Amino acid sequence: MRKAFNVKHYNGFFFIACLCLFILYSPLLIVMIYSFNDSLSITRWGGVSLRWYYEVFYGLESEKFKLAAWNSLIIALMAATIATIVATAASIGMIRGGQFRGKSASFGLILLPIMVPEIVTAVATLIFFSAISFKLGILSILVAHIVFCIPFAYLPISARLQGIEASYEEAAQDLYANRWKTFKHVLMPIMGPGIISGFLLGFIISLDDFIITNFVKGAGVETLPTAIFGAVKQGIKPNIMALSTLLLLFSIFLVTLSYVIGKKGEDLKTKNNKGEKHEV
Repeated sequence: MRKAFNVKHYNGFFFIACLCLFILYSPLLIVMIYSFNDSLSITRWGGVSLRWYYEVFYGLESEKFKLAAWNSLIIALMAATIATIVATAASIGMIRGGQFRGKSASFGLILLPIMVPEIVTAVATLIFFSAISFKLGILSILVAHIVFCIPFAYLPISARLQGIEASYEEAAQDLYANRWKTFKHVLMPIMGPGIISGFLLGFIISLDDFIITNFVKGAGVETLPTAIFGAVKQGIKPNIMALSTLLLLFSIFLVTLSYVIGKKGEDLKTKNNKGEKHEV
């Protein structure tokens, strides 16, 4: 009997997998390890210390980094919220709207920011803002981030909606619920995990974005990624490694939270489907 195909049985698979993981994560591990280095020099190990984390919060550059972090959080929160609302509406229109002319083109336009190189999006956004004389600053960053975050929020929301049977909505409408009540009391609670995952993904994308932000931020406005880049241009210092580690850990936490919420939503959906089959 012919064995089932399994890529793990190929010679060298384990070595290649380990090599890829090493290339991907060794730079991050180096940054995290050296953020605890007590020495001012990044080439010499001076023992384990938390002095650079203290420097991030109370050092000479702490106020600059705190303002940049605050800007990043506010922009990410607003951009993710608006992008999630738009992505939810787009998901319902695309998936529950039936067939309509230009549906494939609309789907492509929604996902276009993901497929286009980010540097191209940044240049195009800057040219557009210049053409309409839009002042660069916090507002320009927010607008750019909203547009860029919509497709990232759309993916988990639409995936969740595709797994929801239309029979729930049909049952609610049979009980004389209008479209708004059907969405509010039936569709929204079931879509909840997907919407939260889409929001968290959009939040992470906005929080960590550098290229688009650097093009449209204007003079005197900094977010955390651009502030880190500006500090690195003056020389790599251990406090920058500590700040980068904090940003990395926060991003990992949000990604993990998004995965857990999405997983619980899938488990709940599977449980409900099993319950329905059992009743039948």
